[in-house]
Amino acid sequence: MVVFGVSTGALVVFALIGVALVLFVSEVIPNDVTAIGIVVALAALEPWTGVGARGAISGFANTATVTIVAMYMLSAGIGQTGLVQRLGIRLAGFARGSETRALAATIGTTGPIAGFINNTPVVAVFIPMITDLAKESGVSPSKLLLPLSYAAILGGTLTLIGTSTNLLASEFTATLLDRGPIGMFEFTGLGVVVLAVGLAYLMTVGRWLTPARIPADADLVEEFGLEEYLTTVRVPAGSPAVGLGLGELDDRTESPVTPLQLRRNGEAFLAVETDQRLQAGDVLVVNGAREAVNRFLKRQGLDRVPRGEVTEETFADAPSADRLGRAVVPETSAYVGETLSEARLATFHGMQVLAIRREGELIRTGLHEVELAAGDLLLVQTTPESTEYFADGDDLFVLDEDALDRLEASDSDGGKGVDAVPPLSPKTPVAVAIMGGVVGLAAFDVLPIVIAALGGVFAMIVTGCLSSADAYDAVSWNVIFLLAGVIPLGLAMEETGGAALIAETLVATATILPLVAVLLLFSVVTGLLANVITPVATIVLMIPVAVDAAARLDASGFSFLLVVTFASATSFMTPVGYQTNLMVYGPGGYRFTDFLRVGAPLQFLLAVVTTLGVVWIWGL
Repeated sequence: MVVFGVSTGALVVFALIGVALVLFVSEVIPNDVTAIGIVVALAALEPWTGVGARGAISGFANTATVTIVAMYMLSAGIGQTGLVQRLGIRLAGFARGSETRALAATIGTTGPIAGFINNTPVVAVFIPMITDLAKESGVSPSKLLLPLSYAAILGGTLTLIGTSTNLLASEFTATLLDRGPIGMFEFTGLGVVVLAVGLAYLMTVGRWLTPARIPADADLVEEFGLEEYLTTVRVPAGSPAVGLGLGELDDRTESPVTPLQLRRNGEAFLAVETDQRLQAGDVLVVNGAREAVNRFLKRQGLDRVPRGEVTEETFADAPSADRLGRAVVPETSAYVGETLSEARLATFHGMQVLAIRREGELIRTGLHEVELAAGDLLLVQTTPESTEYFADGDDLFVLDEDALDRLEASDSDGGKGVDAVPPLSPKTPVAVAIMGGVVGLAAFDVLPIVIAALGGVFAMIVTGCLSSADAYDAVSWNVIFLLAGVIPLGLAMEETGGAALIAETLVATATILPLVAVLLLFSVVTGLLANVITPVATIVLMIPVAVDAAARLDASGFSFLLVVTFASATSFMTPVGYQTNLMVYGPGGYRFTDFLRVGAPLQFLLAVVTTLGVVWIWGL
């Protein structure tokens, strides 16, 4: 059946894509869950979509999917060597005192690294050090963190393994074009140009456009606007609170006031961990709105301490191990969608959340009922033990605020102090050699990239560079399910003629535009989509369309495919376009419009550079 020249099958697939786009943008349900729904819908509607059960789950067996799983694991093996951490700390030490040097060192290092290992852990390591470096240099952290993320994205264009979209493009190249997969370094020349242009932009125009949202000299209490929420109180003789444990005190408190720290005779105790009972003369640091604290004081018979100002140093100088820190909620976190009450961070991990920064707004009251969202920046009272616990998973990125201090300790005592920079793993040479072997075998076509990558994972595990548990934990399974779920959409578009229909519409622009302008149009449209519905979903939808359009225009299908690949891999205009953007969103104090202001010129500049570069190297 055909309706207005469009087959029923194509209409059904377009309807599925429309629903998927709405769900991707609104995130009413997680994107990976949406992808699973796509798989089910495609198979259930096989008479119209042309995709049966085997085709619907083909994304899980796709070589790109398997390769990406392996690359996550290989990146974890490299990450455990400590190379990235030491490099970041050394760079911070080198660039201290100069904004220009700090910016150049940050983006000039992050970009090349991201061409070979997953950029998420690289950015996670760099964020706290760059933040600390910025403050010590008298520069707003906001001026460095957005360029950090953008440089990590740009680096993904350097090699085939730089991003998941590159690997997907290679798979499409083998299936849709009359040629083999893309080589490891086949587009590296253009990638170097894109990286160079992007870094030059970030050092000049981007530097001017990037706002200074967080004051350079603000401590964490000021940064989160908690001056009016943290109060120091004393327990006088005769107070009904004398003899109570802090947990009992909290339970007896009707108003939302949370004790954080108990101080007694020069000692400090973390409120969520101590079993100390209150005595006359004890001093408490509590968190709550002024009106709530006043009611709390009256109910418990406590006194406010005159000039008892609470700052970050109140926690940093305490003999106890608790301190203030920041934690980012990644997309992969199990806490996304849970309230803080349900997450029970204080109960299980001794971590108290004091405030949340979300999309430029600060949440400081009613925290227990706030549902956590990807990209949230949490101000937490934490301990070294909880920081270490979360460092081994992907539920929270707890930013290591003491990295530069450890560097100074290491330098002052020859690296022998207890607080020194941790030494490299003895397995470092082996892990680096394995990663180099994977790249070399794939680059010289000795083995397909998927087999080389799996062989690298096997080698890392059997040599002890990586445990099997850590290997599985390193994979962002939500990304893998998203990838596997949207791949069949491309198959459905091909089967029903939907890709040809969209291509025909875009090809019509060739009647008024030169061919190179049509190629540029594909780059712009792809880039805009990638900023909204994720790069993975975009490349699956756009590559079949681009290849079909090239055939209709008697142009190079490979050139059109490469333009779409580069455009989908470089999404700068929204915080949700790429995971690293989301990671710096909170720590930089950015607003949504900041990404548009800084990223839009870069996006369109690179669209032009990429289009001209592809035409120059591969032709039309």
